[in-house]
Order: sequence, then structure tokens, then C-alpha cells
Amino acid sequence: MRVSSIALAVALGVSAPAMAIAQEGTVTGAAGGAVTGAVVGGPIGAAVGGVAGAVIGTAVAPPKEVRTYVVQEQRPSIRYEGDLAVGSDVPEGVEVYAVPDSDYSYTIVNEKRYIVSPKRKVVEVVQ
Repeated sequence: MRVSSIALAVALGVSAPAMAIAQEGTVTGAAGGAVTGAVVGGPIGAAVGGVAGAVIGTAVAPPKEVRTYVVQEQRPSIRYEGDLAVGSDVPEGVEVYAVPDSDYSYTIVNEKRYIVSPKRKVVEVVQ
């Protein structure tokens, strides 16, 4: 267990320069990864999970230009009885709108704006 944890930490450490490039999403990913790692593997798991979560959080965060576009666009809000959160699928009945020059799209549900991945997963809630 300890050897595999150390190997994982080293492998993730190699990808650390990518974390320096993007700042958005890193803190959230690191916090979530640390909590999950602590539950699964104790203190070592928390450290490894924090690094892994930071890498994943960095990779998922949409560019600032996408957020700016989503905030400025005026579309009607759709009423939806369910709950949308980061990582959840956008239901087929909910319309999404393309963000120009981007792979992302967005929707407005229950007066909240959501940035959506090409696979119709919520990647960010824009406040």
C-alpha cells in the first residue's frame, strides 16, 4: 500500500507543471481530492488525493473567456425540478447553447448559469 501510494505521488508530481499553468479549479479539486484520499487511505491518501484532485480540477476548469461569455449572454431560465451540480448530467430536455470558439456550452436553469462540457456534464456553476 505504501509503495503504491509513493509511486502514485511521484507520477502525479511529474504532472505538477501543468498545475502552474491553470489556476481556476485547482483549489476545489485539491480539497475534494484530499478529503476523498483521507477517507480511503488516511494521511498519505489525503496528500496523494489532494495532488490528484488539483490536477483534475485544473484540467476541467473552463477558460475565463467562457465564463465571461456565459455571464453576458441573455437567455431565458428553464425551470427544472431536479438539482444540477458540478459533475451531473444535463437532462436531454434542457436546452444548452454553444459558446463560440469553444467546446463548451451553457444553460440557465432555475436562474443559475451552468457551463457544460461536450458530453453534457456540468463543469462549473457561474454565480
